[in-house]
Amino acid sequence: MSFGRLERTVGPQPMSDINMTPLVDVMLVLVVIFIITAPLLVSAVKVDLPKAAGAAALEAPTSIALTIDRAGQVFVDDKALAPDAVAAALRQAAERHPDTEVRLRADANVPYGRVVEAMGLAHQAGLHRIGFVAEPPGTRR
Repeated sequence: MSFGRLERTVGPQPMSDINMTPLVDVMLVLVVIFIITAPLLVSAVKVDLPKAAGAAALEAPTSIALTIDRAGQVFVDDKALAPDAVAAALRQAAERHPDTEVRLRADANVPYGRVVEAMGLAHQAGLHRIGFVAEPPGTRR
């Protein structure tokens, strides 16, 4: 046994690249399978459905605009009304169409209490669908 260095040759390194040929073969087989089976999945039984006139289209949902300006004045459909007249107008709208939507518009400076009062009037009148109208940020008047 001698003391010294033995020369070693570097052996073959393992291949780290994926073999693309089997991958492409498998993908092509899957494409052919999907091409053959896709028409079968659409509808197995062909049926000629009868033609019938459907019900008349429903009318668009009605809405009423309830606006509170900076001074606290309440408007119903752009008409200034007293608080008792507002309640009467909302009741009439509820009697005509119970699913009427109230579109509530209030100035940004109106106290929250006034907005809640207007919501309460609509709720007492029987109108329970209330939408709040706002402007997107960045728009100026």
